[in-house]
Formats: sequence, structure tokens, C-alpha cells
Amino acid sequence: MSLQQRSYEKELLDGDNIAFEDILLNMQEINTISSFLGGHNVTCNGIAFFLDKVNKNQPLLIAEIGCGGGDNLRALDKFLKKRKCPATFIGIDIKAECIRFAQQNTMDNVEWICSDYHHVKWPGNKPDIVFSSLFCHHFTDERLVKQLQWMKNNSRVGFFINDLQRHPIAYHSIRFITKYFFKSYLVKNDAPLSVKRAFIRKDWIKLLSAAGIRQYNIKWQWAFRFLICASNEQ
Repeated sequence: MSLQQRSYEKELLDGDNIAFEDILLNMQEINTISSFLGGHNVTCNGIAFFLDKVNKNQPLLIAEIGCGGGDNLRALDKFLKKRKCPATFIGIDIKAECIRFAQQNTMDNVEWICSDYHHVKWPGNKPDIVFSSLFCHHFTDERLVKQLQWMKNNSRVGFFINDLQRHPIAYHSIRFITKYFFKSYLVKNDAPLSVKRAFIRKDWIKLLSAAGIRQYNIKWQWAFRFLICASNEQ
């Protein structure tokens, strides 16, 4: 199997008419994977990148596109509270089932929006920081260029992306882990496929260049992730 090029094979989760209980189990198991394999740490590192660029006396407004069940926002809420950095959040997802689940496990400082992200009209000022986690690999390169431009134009301070590295070790490891330790058929199919649809460093350089974004930082993170931070400073 070659991982030289991104796969565009469609993930099961991107299909229609998936039973809610299947989506629920998928979100729970993805949260477990992110917790134990450092995914939430990468998201927190993304916010940390911007903390010296903001006024810490003013509450941050942070928006996530493709928020799923909201586990990333809950991890960020805990991270920022420990640092006594006030923040409010907006979680956006196109799937109503994900938003319903997020609302059941809600925080008192978040607004949930069920919408395709590029149709969102901000209720007030645009967010200080926009981010996505394990979201970009669902899209073609052409769609991603527009997504990067949207994230830049809809953030005041900047945006960051937490997504997978396309690598043989990552692929075979997650295929083994999900086959023997997880129950969701969505996770068993989509987690390895997500790695095939993921990125290497030169992919990100090409995409950011095509989007006209020049000021960015790409860092490899454990386990087999890239953290891309783009500042809107001139």
C-alpha cells in the first residue's frame, strides 16, 4: 500500500443516514483516542501558541469548525481555566446529531451552532481564534484552500489546525489498535482511512501557499500529527 499521495476514498462518517447511536459511539471512541494519543494536547498547544499575542485581560473568543461532540472545547476550557485565562467558545458542526450530543455535555461558556461552517454568521464580533481538529483530512485540496482562506478571514488573531500525519507507522498502528480495542465500525473503518487521507509537511506548504497565507508555523506533534498555526499579524 502506497501513502505517497492522499487518498480521497470517502469515510463512512461522511455519509448520510447514520444511526445516532453509531455516531455517539464513534464520538466517544474518537475522544478516547485523542485523550490517550495526545490529540487534546496538540489542540492545547495550538491555543498556547497565541496566548502571547492576545490581551489576557479580555476574554478570548474561540471557535471550532467541525466540533463533533465538543470534546476539544472541553479540553481547551480546562486548559485555559488552569492558566486563569477567561474564554468563551463557539462550536460549529454540520451534523445535528453531533450538536445534540454536545449540548447534553455542555459548558456554561459555549454556543453550539448546527451549520456548514462557511454559512455561519457570527452573533457578534468574529472570533479571536478559529481552529479545527481532525477536520481538514475530510476535504479535497481544492476545498482546503478555500477553508484556509475562510479561517484566516474569520479570525481576528489567527487560526490553527490539528490534523494527522500520513505515515505508514501511523496507519498500521491505528488499524491494529482500533481492530482489537474499539467497537465502533465507523472508527474501525475511518481511523485508518483518515491516515490515508492525511498530510505530509510538503502538502501543508503547498496548501498554505495556494491560499495566499505566508505567516505560519508547522510543527510535528506526537502521535503522528501536525500543528499548523497561522497568525494574522502583518
